[in-house]
Amino acid sequence: MFMLDKRLATDTEPVTDWPLCRVRLMRDANYPWLILVPARDGARHLHELPAADQAQAMAEISRASAALETLHNPFKINVAALGNVVDQLHIHVIARFETDAAWPGPVWGVQPTLDYSADELAETIGKLRQVLD
Repeated sequence: MFMLDKRLATDTEPVTDWPLCRVRLMRDANYPWLILVPARDGARHLHELPAADQAQAMAEISRASAALETLHNPFKINVAALGNVVDQLHIHVIARFETDAAWPGPVWGVQPTLDYSADELAETIGKLRQVLD
């Protein structure tokens, strides 16, 4: 039975569910940042997924990337499946700009997390749902 890792549950907000992944918004308003979590119990690495799930994961990564492009017109989309802190397989899809504080490096640890206000969070999730569903 699939259960979301506690840290992912704490650090993200639910947006929608797709055939393979739970789509979640990272609670960091510094960057437009989605987390895709394949709903497969015990999944730790992309290569461990069956071939059909690997193909579905790639399709969903592309779909999330396109949505962030539509909403934010970023310079780049970063995609990463690191899992060094959270063992559960999850994929970061992050819209990046030449003007963001971490550019051109990775976003991790560059600046403190910027919380969304309740209104900003609701508005951001609403816009995401419009382009993701």
